[in-house]
Amino acid sequence: MNPYNDELMAYEDDAEDRYDDYDGYEEDDFDTGFEGHEDSYYDEDEYYDEEVEYIPADDDDMYDSYKTNSIGRIDPNDRTLTVVVKNTSGADAEAILFGANEEAAQPAGVTVSVEESSHKEVREESKANPFKIVGMKMSVSNPLQFDNVLKINKRTATGSNSVRVYQPRNATSPQNFTQGLIDDNNFEVDVTGQDSIRLLLKDGVTVVFTFTIKARANMGNLLDGKNVAELSTAPRTTGLPQLDLIRSKKPTAFGLKPKKLVKKIVRKRPSPVKRRRGISMRRRPGGRGFLRRRR
Repeated sequence: MNPYNDELMAYEDDAEDRYDDYDGYEEDDFDTGFEGHEDSYYDEDEYYDEEVEYIPADDDDMYDSYKTNSIGRIDPNDRTLTVVVKNTSGADAEAILFGANEEAAQPAGVTVSVEESSHKEVREESKANPFKIVGMKMSVSNPLQFDNVLKINKRTATGSNSVRVYQPRNATSPQNFTQGLIDDNNFEVDVTGQDSIRLLLKDGVTVVFTFTIKARANMGNLLDGKNVAELSTAPRTTGLPQLDLIRSKKPTAFGLKPKKLVKKIVRKRPSPVKRRRGISMRRRPGGRGFLRRRR
């Protein structure tokens, strides 16, 4: 016999003798010295089971944590302020709209009223529930009143005072057949206790402002654990049927998407399995790794 084959068979015989139950073709394990020492661990081949459940995003039982998708919506019939300003003093005078913190008195002969409530009530509400005006209609009894600018002031308790100027003439158009009316969809102003609008009224002039509230804070929502922000999603009415019909398509307010169902995933932790740490080798006739004895 070839000496090389004899030496190879000797190695094979020695290897086979190291298995416990080779002759009975049972499970053959190396003697590792760890027999009886077992540990509990999770099999790497085990995967987490996923249970998918669809639930409403606006479920009353869910705490919204003041997220963006929990922003409330303003009733389209509850978003208008009609402010009427009159000057009967006999001379030009400056009227003051809002400005709740300062509470500046109106000049003699100047009156400011709110058709939906009162100017005092609007002032008080702006302290706790500030709101944002987007869009304004302004009608005047004398078209020359449009020559006077609106001053938007923000006054703080520390004494700072910032002023922005709005020119009504920017909203006039040759296509407007009513010279005493302007409609500016781009007019914006925040109304808090610090903010006020001031305008110089000509003698005997009446000015009517129709403000549209786009967003506001409702502090009462805190009691229910809801987002204090509320938005108006309905388009602002212009009075032009063609334009209003185009705007009647469902818009999104400041990126607010319609509510939809969300997917809730429940992950289940697999039960632990026990397995011997030692290296397990199975040797069966015809199986993988079976060493055939050469004769």
